[in-house]
Amino acid sequence: MSIQPLAERLRPRTLDDYIGQEHLVGKEAVLRKMIETGNISSIILWGPPGVGKTTLAKIIANTLDRPFHILSAINSGVKDVRDVIDKAKQQQFFNRRNPILFIDEIHRFSKSQQDSLLGAVEQGLVTLIGATTENPSFEVISPLLSRCQVYVLKSLEKEDLLKILDLALKKDTDLKQREIVVEEYEALLRFSGGDARKLLNILELIVNASEQDKVIINNKIVTVSLQNNPAIYDKKGEMHYDIISAFIKSIRGSDPDAAVYWLARMIEGGEDVKFIARRLVILSAEDIGLANPNALLLAKSTFDAVHLIGYPESRIILSECTIYLATSPKSNSAYEAIGNAQRLVEKTGDLPVPLHIRNAPTKLMKDLGYSKDYKYAHSYEGNFAEQDFLPAPIKNERIYKPQNNPTEQKILERLKAWWGKRY
Repeated sequence: MSIQPLAERLRPRTLDDYIGQEHLVGKEAVLRKMIETGNISSIILWGPPGVGKTTLAKIIANTLDRPFHILSAINSGVKDVRDVIDKAKQQQFFNRRNPILFIDEIHRFSKSQQDSLLGAVEQGLVTLIGATTENPSFEVISPLLSRCQVYVLKSLEKEDLLKILDLALKKDTDLKQREIVVEEYEALLRFSGGDARKLLNILELIVNASEQDKVIINNKIVTVSLQNNPAIYDKKGEMHYDIISAFIKSIRGSDPDAAVYWLARMIEGGEDVKFIARRLVILSAEDIGLANPNALLLAKSTFDAVHLIGYPESRIILSECTIYLATSPKSNSAYEAIGNAQRLVEKTGDLPVPLHIRNAPTKLMKDLGYSKDYKYAHSYEGNFAEQDFLPAPIKNERIYKPQNNPTEQKILERLKAWWGKRY
């Protein structure tokens, strides 16, 4: 019996053997054309676990006959990246084609680690293939992202998973030594969640657990073998991302019943209590914000409390916070405001600070007009004095826009009293 896992034994070696992702590698698809012509650029493969990101990278390297280096962002550092780049520089003297550097979970690389890749990618010393389960727009630094083409891989369809299952039963040497009868497929497909590796792991688990020459596979046997029910939860898999998404969207949508249900799904699945609490803190600022500023205070208190207590009692604290946030009025004005401000900065660059609101600790600065004509708000009636605080080219820009909830309507009234037509 092979010591290699079934998923590794069945890993495709060519594009023709690759199952799924027809939009990328099917006949006439864009990525397939790039591979077949040999003109592959640096790319990032974004998709859930078990859909073929690593396999595709290896196929590209094999097809193009390129040196292939693999780094995992979990246990690799800047030194490992530089070692690969140094090897690539040495190979240039032998007229060898530039190697492919595959970085698994590239979203886990820090900014400095990603920075260390920039020069080599820009100069063409290496062709980078990054794999990520996270949105690269948020997790990969802009200079590196601009040098890569992003391709989105999808969860495998039912037909793809059935092909992989059939291939395993017909082609794998170890499995062919047993008589395996699949009476029902529903549980196998449900538990795999579009993840080929998980599907093959489940199949191998059931076969290895059976002491009979004839192995029967049906929904009951799959469920019992996994020692759970269809509420199985993979903290590193696709369901992890789907359920946290459902949880957040239920709170944002002000549905406490749905929010607590998805919370229960995570708790029953053994999700990290700190992960849930962190998401509640983020949501309280992003989706409730100024409509109810106390939401952030409660979420922060929840985060602190679950650190001290843990399961099972933390479920009560999480439930209280979840219901409070779901039933709170909603506003994303703070989220929108910082987004508007960042886009304005990107568009206008480093505009100079107006002279009257600059600090003037020295005589020279005062002579240059720093802090001249600045109005100290507390010296005026109502602790307010109208003056410009934005750089001149953008002084009329509106960045924060109060939304229609009682708290922000009061803020709007105050702003109108101070600034008049500006609001």
